[in-house]
Amino acid sequence: MESKVFDPSLMENRFRHEFKYLASLGQLKTIEVRLTGLIRPDPHAGPDGIYNIRSLYFDDFEDRYLMENEAGTDPREKFRIRIYNHSDSSISLELKKKVREKTQKLSCPLTKEQCLSLMAGAVPEIGKDAPAVLQKLCLLMRTRLMRPKVIVEYDRTPYISPLGNVRVTLDQNIRSSGRIDLFLEDQIPLRPILPSGQHILEVKYDEYLPDVVYRAVQLPGLQRTSFSKYYLCRRYHL
Repeated sequence: MESKVFDPSLMENRFRHEFKYLASLGQLKTIEVRLTGLIRPDPHAGPDGIYNIRSLYFDDFEDRYLMENEAGTDPREKFRIRIYNHSDSSISLELKKKVREKTQKLSCPLTKEQCLSLMAGAVPEIGKDAPAVLQKLCLLMRTRLMRPKVIVEYDRTPYISPLGNVRVTLDQNIRSSGRIDLFLEDQIPLRPILPSGQHILEVKYDEYLPDVVYRAVQLPGLQRTSFSKYYLCRRYHL
């Protein structure tokens, strides 16, 4: 699948509303049909409207991020390294925060060498001018023994709208791997972590959700979930 490489710096760092739902494939396809013509597909997706996301998540020696997600702690945060379409040409480190039920994502680019160090659980050599996100992760690796824990991968069909800065994503085939050493490889062993036919719908926006989009994603049987993909994949591996 050929597609543009996604640039994480294009994502804004503001706090946003974010809602997640467990959905069947049929529900996702219905929503996809409804959204067509209302809001546009993300131009970073390939010709089929899909791109692949692979993330490497970190946690500390107490698995604090895992436990906070299970308890619904607010505020909370988590670190991950992310690549798109199995390519190491653009690697980003992301810090995702949840504060008062809103989310914020801060990111910075990583070199391949920095990524390989972090994959190995080693603190890379950085200067005082390094991005704040990377500095914070390195500090937590020294003080909280933060280490990579699990790989999360899925296929995303994204739709966007400038009105409300809306982003609706249909995430299919969510799967995990404990082979952290293979994070940058094209093909890695993966296992599905949701029951067959179950996927995740995410709706994200700033201050308001346009009514046409709200109505398009309203379907009976959608089950809202507070658990993250990281949480689901970690619980599967524990």
